[in-house]
Amino acid sequence: MAVPNLTQEELGAALAQLPAWGLLNGKLHREYRFADFIHAFGFMATAAIAIEKMNHHPEWFNVWNKVVVDLTTHDSGGITTKDVDLALLLEGIASKLQ
Repeated sequence: MAVPNLTQEELGAALAQLPAWGLLNGKLHREYRFADFIHAFGFMATAAIAIEKMNHHPEWFNVWNKVVVDLTTHDSGGITTKDVDLALLLEGIASKLQ
């Protein structure tokens, strides 16, 4: 069963909790920069374990010290609480590595 998309008000409240995140092409979007490739890859590897447990996978891309993340819930066709929960998780992991 699909999770409902966030309303505009809910999305605004979520973005207030995630000041480094924005909207790009209908997805939650964030670019992380780390000291080097090891930290960027460490972020992705650490996050992957929790992401698999959530069973909600990001669209992400890595080049050297940068990790670009886009979040959307494909089953719902938009941004849901799953995306906000994943963004908050990623922020917690990144804060320990940046």
